[in-house]
Amino acid sequence: MFFIDFQAAGCGQISDKYQHYGLAVLPDGAAPGASRSRSPSRLREPVAGMKIRVALVSALMAVSGCTTLGRSGPTSLVTPAATNPSAGKVGTSIVSAMNGGLIGGSIGAGLSDAEKRKGLEAEYKALEYNTSGQKVTWKSDSSSHYGEVVAAQPYRVGSQDCRQYTHTVYTGTSGVTARGTACRNADGSWTPLT
Repeated sequence: MFFIDFQAAGCGQISDKYQHYGLAVLPDGAAPGASRSRSPSRLREPVAGMKIRVALVSALMAVSGCTTLGRSGPTSLVTPAATNPSAGKVGTSIVSAMNGGLIGGSIGAGLSDAEKRKGLEAEYKALEYNTSGQKVTWKSDSSSHYGEVVAAQPYRVGSQDCRQYTHTVYTGTSGVTARGTACRNADGSWTPLT
């Protein structure tokens, strides 16, 4: 086998980076000066083709990093926090931003203020910390009243993350359920939509 360097063939210098593309392999017995039917610009195509391929792959990799391309419907953008203060109390400013939540409506009519506070804290914990379908329960210290809050899959509305949720309050053996939607504010509080 013989190798012909492009410079020897009159095609110009190729950078060291692509030097291995600048060599042509001739079959045994062929003369190094044998004429070829390709033009000099045709002989440089492997180098130019490689540059185009590198640019194309780079562009595709950049585009594939975008999460908004080709997606439709709800997206799960809210990630539950790693530390759920299940036993701890939620801050007053966070709870007051919920404007009474679902439990402040008709389902909480027969509850004490302390029970409503526990129910409201459960709503916040379900929205902020739990995955879709996971229950947060609360129980009254002084009566048989208790409740369950379940938040659905989060979705994006404008620049806010929102979730639908249900709150069921049990007084004795019967339960009353309310459904609502709340959106997360920048400070971490949730505001119910009316």
